[in-house]
Amino acid sequence: MKSYTVYLFRHGLTKGNLNAQYIGHTDYPLSTFGIEELKKIRTKHNYPEVETVFVSPLKRAVQSADIMFPKNNKVVIDNLIEYNFGEFEECTAEDLKDNEDFKAWLHGDMYTRVPFGESNAEFVQRVCKAFEQIVNGCVSTGTQSFAIVAHAGVIMTILSCYGLPEAPMAHWQMDAGYGFKLRITPSLWMQSNKLEVVDTAPESMMKDE
Repeated sequence: MKSYTVYLFRHGLTKGNLNAQYIGHTDYPLSTFGIEELKKIRTKHNYPEVETVFVSPLKRAVQSADIMFPKNNKVVIDNLIEYNFGEFEECTAEDLKDNEDFKAWLHGDMYTRVPFGESNAEFVQRVCKAFEQIVNGCVSTGTQSFAIVAHAGVIMTILSCYGLPEAPMAHWQMDAGYGFKLRITPSLWMQSNKLEVVDTAPESMMKDE
């Protein structure tokens, strides 16, 4: 039976990541350290050869995709952008520890909204819409291998919603420059919108240690 392979990769590190800030829509480029770390990963692992690369519109994702997949053209998907942290953008948890809106957001439900940002429910809805459009488009065109370079929140959302084995978001954390290899079987995808998580990527980090 024909199957499809998709790789999900987290972008490299930015100054905001290194400072433990909430960075969502703020368009930070990769830091010098982040660029060097991605290049080091490429010397240790081979990023896979794929037919198409989809990427978040933010600089940190586009720059990372260019390092990971220098031979591929990149298809920008606006809805793969990271969570909109609104008033919390560029703040740290320490900065916000006495902020009542922040406390409510941390302990709120899916529909609790960040001031001037988005709710968890809105984030999940747009990310899932984008991912389903990508998968359905690749299946319909026979594109058997493709990659998505995006953000930790985006990738963890995709895996918690569609991945087998089923697991909560926190289970799917990954280091910058790394991610997961997934197998899409059309019958399983059409029946239940599920796909199999078959390995870490690039290659298996467990095997290389």
